[in-house]
Order: sequence, then structure tokens, then C-alpha cells
Amino acid sequence: MTTKKTPRQKSQPTTIRYFLRDAVRRFTAAKLSYGHGTDNARDEAAFLILEGLRLPIDALDPVLDRKLTARERQRIAGLIDARIATRRPAAYLLGRAYVGGVPFHVDERVIVPRSFLAEVLRCPLLQGDHPGLIGDPAEVRRVLDLCTGSGALAVLAAHAFPKAQIDATEISADALAVARRNIDESGLAARIRLREGDLFAPVAAERYDLILANPPYVDAAGMAELPPECRAEPKLAFDGGADGLDVIKRILKEARAHLAPQGGLLCEVGRGREDLEAAIPQLPLLWLDTEDSLGEVFWIAAADLV
Repeated sequence: MTTKKTPRQKSQPTTIRYFLRDAVRRFTAAKLSYGHGTDNARDEAAFLILEGLRLPIDALDPVLDRKLTARERQRIAGLIDARIATRRPAAYLLGRAYVGGVPFHVDERVIVPRSFLAEVLRCPLLQGDHPGLIGDPAEVRRVLDLCTGSGALAVLAAHAFPKAQIDATEISADALAVARRNIDESGLAARIRLREGDLFAPVAAERYDLILANPPYVDAAGMAELPPECRAEPKLAFDGGADGLDVIKRILKEARAHLAPQGGLLCEVGRGREDLEAAIPQLPLLWLDTEDSLGEVFWIAAADLV
């Protein structure tokens, strides 16, 4: 006598590993664009899943085989679907971005923070490869962060320069509201002052040991080619004019009046190095490389600004 075998049911996918693989496959097929903290489908999927579950974003392997509850599966599946359907940056879907390992709140009122300056602020580059740049961080007493956006660089500067007072200016009132939240949550609000206005206008004749700037620097050709993910962000934060240098040229023209004699300017320019050097060949810009960039950040001392 034989017994009829019951068809084996497929096990319901319940692990992080399954959702990670599924997201990578679907993100790749959808040809998503990245660049808001990740640069590939796997890292994007890992961030979406781990942050979506409020797990440490730098510890994927130990939790790959963790089984998810029904509610967790529903949340992660919804985030994956939304990332593909809306093409919004993952940071907007989650309300959080990380810069230099520090979490910041983000939403559509502000560009998703990412800057090569974050690496410059947290590594020995300032005192190591170029010892004349900053010197002792403890001696930096005043820092100005232009175009602060979410306030991320202002917060990182407060960490990097423990005795400094940080001023941060921003022309967008919406962005300033996000920056205020981040600064309040950082625990550093006593040392960071937000000011609304265009570049140096809100700080009058005040002078600083260091000026940081991650201004709009996308040129007209780049604006026309922005992927949907970037088009979800405020245009004001990208548009640098026809050659991408409109705001950068203004900063270089006005910075000296706001720098202490031994101070200097650190500025991110994206792919605008050649155009900038051609436009102002008289300035001895020192180009800095970071782990992820070559010649997209420059330093210039106050004494060299003319």
C-alpha cells in the first residue's frame, strides 16, 4: 500500500538575505540611479533594509539570516516597491541619511547631504598631507559653512573643531528648518548658529578661521541629464548656472573679506575643476583628493585670494 505524498509547499521568504537578493535583482532591472550615500544596487538595498528595520547600517552579514516578522516584511517590501516606482532617493523614503557616519534627518525640503568635504573634515588630510592647511584643530575658533542645507557639514565641523563656534548660512527657509532639527538633535546647538540668507550676506563683516562651501555646481548640461532621483531634490541646491561656476565665483570673490589672516576656504566643485582654473588662472588653488574623488575639492588660503 502506498500513500500519496502531499505536495511540498514553498517556504515563505522571511529572511533579510531573501529581501536583499530580491531588491538587488529588481533595482538592477529597473536601472535605478544612486549617489545619495551608495553607488550600487547591493549597497542601496542593504541601506534600505537595515535602516528600514532600524538596524546598524554597517553590520549586514550578522543579520542576513534573521527572520522578519510579517510587519517587518510588509515594511521592507513596501520600501523596495516605492524605491522602484517613485525613483525617490532612499534617504527620502526613510527620512534619514548618513554623512561621515553621523545620521541626519532629510526630506524633500533639502538636498540629500553628501559631500567630499565630510571626509576632509574627519581624516588627517588637514594636518597630514598638507600640514599648512589648518594646523591644530583646537586652535580653530570660528567656522562658516555656506549653503549648509541639512546642516550636516556644520555638525561635522563642530565635531572636528571642538572649540569652534560654527555659523551656517542657507538661502532656503525650508532647508533651514531641516537644518534646525538636525542641529538640535546633534546636541551641539550651543556652538552652531543658523542664519538665513544668500552666502555671506547674513554674516556681515564677521571673519572666520575656516570657510566651508558645498555650493550648487551642476552646469546646464548636467542639469539636463539629472536622473529622476536627483530631480526629486530641490533644484536650487544643484543649479550652478551655464558653466556650474556662478556661485563658486561669487564665493571666491567675497571670501577674503570674511577670513582671518591665517584662514582659508575649502570648497567642493564637482567636475568643474578645468573650467574654474581656466576662468581664474591667477588663483593658486590646491586640489585635494579624497577616497572617492580626484580634484573635486580645493583649498585656498586667505592670503592667496585677490
